[in-house]
Amino acid sequence: MNITYNEAAKALNAAIEKAKSLEIPVSLAIVDAGGHLIAFARLDSVYGVIDFAVKKARTAVMFGVDSDVIGTIISGADIHGYGMINSNEGLLTIAGGVVIKNKGGKVIGAIASSGGLPEQDKEIAIAGSVMLN
Repeated sequence: MNITYNEAAKALNAAIEKAKSLEIPVSLAIVDAGGHLIAFARLDSVYGVIDFAVKKARTAVMFGVDSDVIGTIISGADIHGYGMINSNEGLLTIAGGVVIKNKGGKVIGAIASSGGLPEQDKEIAIAGSVMLN
């Protein structure tokens, strides 16, 4: 099962409100369970973080855990970390990519924020992800 567009729009709006309350210019991306972009918003962020948001969301959904968790795993992989980070057209393993689960606990997509500090990006993405629970 995938996240629907209506669910993605609801999550995106919640994340937008959180970013506005923190006064942080971010890009937000929501992907489905296959890593395909469903919804996107650019809130006056710099151009460079557009790709970051998409990659954080894709990283989270591909592995079923938040992007920073994958970062922790890869950081312990020593020499193999380079190959892991460059797999799947490139991963972004810093905070801000959060899995979205349905009420049954199954991963149906992911949301990511980029443009703030890693902790802020994660806080914004979580605000969107919990909108569906």
